[in-house]
Parts: sequence; structure tokens; C-alpha cells
Amino acid sequence: MTAAPNRPRYFALIPAAGVGARMEAGSPKQYLPIAGKPMLRHALDAFLASPLIAHTYVVVSAEDGQIDAVVPGQGAGSGVTVLRCGGATRMETILNALQVLHGSIDAHDQVLVHDAARPGLTPALIAKLIAEVADHPAGGLLALPVVDTVKRAGQGTGAATMSAQTVPRDGLWLAQTPQMFSYALLHQALSEAPDPQAITDDASAVEALGLAPRLVEGHPRNLKVTLPRDIHTAELYLANP
Repeated sequence: MTAAPNRPRYFALIPAAGVGARMEAGSPKQYLPIAGKPMLRHALDAFLASPLIAHTYVVVSAEDGQIDAVVPGQGAGSGVTVLRCGGATRMETILNALQVLHGSIDAHDQVLVHDAARPGLTPALIAKLIAEVADHPAGGLLALPVVDTVKRAGQGTGAATMSAQTVPRDGLWLAQTPQMFSYALLHQALSEAPDPQAITDDASAVEALGLAPRLVEGHPRNLKVTLPRDIHTAELYLANP
């Protein structure tokens, strides 16, 4: 895909170097089968099906021995390239990938970072994010407004935890991915993050620069598979495109 002069191109970046400890599985969760294929493949296929995405990069650890079976036929013509430069943290993995891609992606090109563990992404959600963020200088992300009553826990742990306070839900959103920012902004935000432990997603790194990314309403099907019980929910959505 060739962009018009001064028009940004859109690139997808899927960090997939994690081990998925909370899934209690024998392999990284991005390779767990969901609805007949690895979780990562669902996310990748959404980007490959989008005519708006110029190319997709999947970032894994150098020791990853499963990715070639999940992403065969990599390269420019296939629409996807695997980068074996994953780091110890999600932020480090993304930053490593951006450094590898320096010179291949222009500063104003847009990078859509997506969790490999969100198999419910669709081309329609990708298009909605791109359309509604448009040229917003701080980028934006898919998210869902909080609809349930929110409680802050008090003393106790586990089943003995007590409710201490009801938190107003007005203005609260649950962040999803993709999160889209220009290459230059994303690289700056991650490089200058004052406390990497406080960076829970890419938007939080951009917020640390004093900027406000745009929130674009996503969809519950784009849930993150974190615990074993999430697999069934994801499969229900995938069975009903």
C-alpha cells in the first residue's frame, strides 16, 4: 500500500513475547487454540483483512520456536513480518520493534499496537479507530465506558474482601487495543517514560507527556483473554462475527 504524499500509512504492531503466566498453561497464551486456531492468528487475521493496514509486524522473543508454524510465508508480499526482538516487558518489546523499524516507517505514519491476547478484533473496529482518531495529535485507542457500579476494596483479601467505597463511574473507561499513535510520538513516549512500572499501556506513556489520547468506543468482543475462563467468552464472540 502506497500512501499519498503527506498522508500517513497505517502499520500494525502485535507484541507477542509474553509467557501468559496467569493462564496456567503449558505454553505462551498467544498460541493457545481458540475457535480452531491460535489466539494470535485471530488478531493477525483481522489486520490482514483490513485494506487500511499497510503491513503488520508480530514481535516475539529470539527463542520463540512456535511462531513460524502460526505465521508461515512471512515477508513483504504476505503482509506480515515477524521481528525476533522481544524484551522482558511489553514496553521493552514495543520499543525494540520501533527501533528495528526506524527508517522503514516515517515519523508521521501511524502505528496500531494490539494485544495478541485480544482475538475478537475485527476490520470494522480497526476502521472505526482510524476514522475517529483521524489526525488527532495525541493519537487514540479503543475503549469501553464503564457501565457497572465500581467499588473500591477495603480490608481483607480474597473472599473476605470488604467494600469500602463506591467510586463514581462517570468518565471511566476500560482501555482496549489497538492503540494508535504516530511512530514519532509512540517512540518518544516509550523512550521518555519516567517510570516504566507505571506504564500499563501505550496510552499511559503518551499521557505522561501531558497529552490526552482520544477514546473511541470499542466492543465487548474485543476482550483480553487473561484467565482460563475468558477463553469460552472469546469463543462465543468468535462464533458470531
